[in-house]
Parts: sequence; C-alpha cells; structure tokens
Amino acid sequence: MRITNIKQQIRRADRYSIFIDGKYSFSLGEAALLSEGLASGQELDESRLCRLKEASGADKAYGNALRYVAMRPRSVWEVRTYLQRKDVDEPVAEGIIKRLEAVGLLDDNEFARSWTASRRLLKSISKRKLRMELQQKRVPEAIIGSVLQEDKTDERQTLRGLIAKKRGRYPDQAKLMQYLARQGFGYDDIKSAMQESAEDY
Repeated sequence: MRITNIKQQIRRADRYSIFIDGKYSFSLGEAALLSEGLASGQELDESRLCRLKEASGADKAYGNALRYVAMRPRSVWEVRTYLQRKDVDEPVAEGIIKRLEAVGLLDDNEFARSWTASRRLLKSISKRKLRMELQQKRVPEAIIGSVLQEDKTDERQTLRGLIAKKRGRYPDQAKLMQYLARQGFGYDDIKSAMQESAEDY
C-alpha cells in the first residue's frame, strides 16, 4: 500500500487528508502528520496503516477538544463529559485530558478562579451560589474552598446593591426575598439587609 497523495483540507485547514492507492483513507492534524513523518510515495504495511487510523481518531478528538476549551475556560469534568458525548474511548479521552493539562489549557484551579471572576463581573450573587455552580461543574471541593477564600467580595454590600437594583422589578417584598434567596443569600441576611435598605430608601 502506497501513500499517493496528502491534501490540506478546505474546511479544516489544520488537517490533512491521506490517500492510499488513490483513495481517501484517513486524516491527521499538522503536528501528527509531521511526527509520523508521512510523505507521498511512502509504502505502508497493514499494521502501520491500522495504527495510523487509530492515531487519526485520537488526533481528531484532540483537535475537537482544543476548540471546545478555546470557546471558554472548562472544568476537567466538562471536557470529560464532552468527550463521552463524542463517543471517544475512555483511555483516549484520559490521554487528551492529560495533554490539555500539560499545556495549561485545562486546570480546575484556574477554571474556578475564572468562573468566580466572570460571575462577579456579570451578576451579583452570593458565595453560596458560586459554590453550587462550581460543584455542578464537578470542581473538587478543596479547590472551591480555596478559590472562594481568595474572593474578598463584601457579601453584605453585594446584597444591598442587589436589593437596590431589583426593588423596582419586585415591588412585592416576598417576591424580592424569593429572588434574593435564589441567588444564594441566607434568609436572615436578606431580612436584615432589606430593613437597612428600607431605612435608607
């Protein structure tokens, strides 16, 4: 069996189609193509071709995972779940996760810090709500505790600011309290902050 052509793909410029005896056989990313040392005219035996096809699947899955983490920071659990949805074999998936961790693209510590910082910028929520969100992303509890300890946001000030912001939308006090509870604030804190806000109002 001979490699008769290697063509750069049009839709995926980072991948190359490999043709064996005039027919498409498999594709590889640029880095994998170079590491395998493939070239037109090269002869392949059956065992090498099978190994290359296996490498093609793993290489494609790694490329997809790279694009997935490039969209926004991801937790390790999110990437593992994504690869499961894509029917990537578990040993291959674990290898991809280790590769992403090795190049600094997958790190639950950094993910938790990034998540906390972006949520603080976008929304006034409590540490309790942040903890629940990070738990949903399956971030280890030790990391959650450490990151939330680093977060110096004044919860009381956040709560009072949220009350002032949402008072017009929730004129009914009970509904406002329900909304604040959904953001993870405790009942006693809500009641106290609402009393303070009413005095200032």
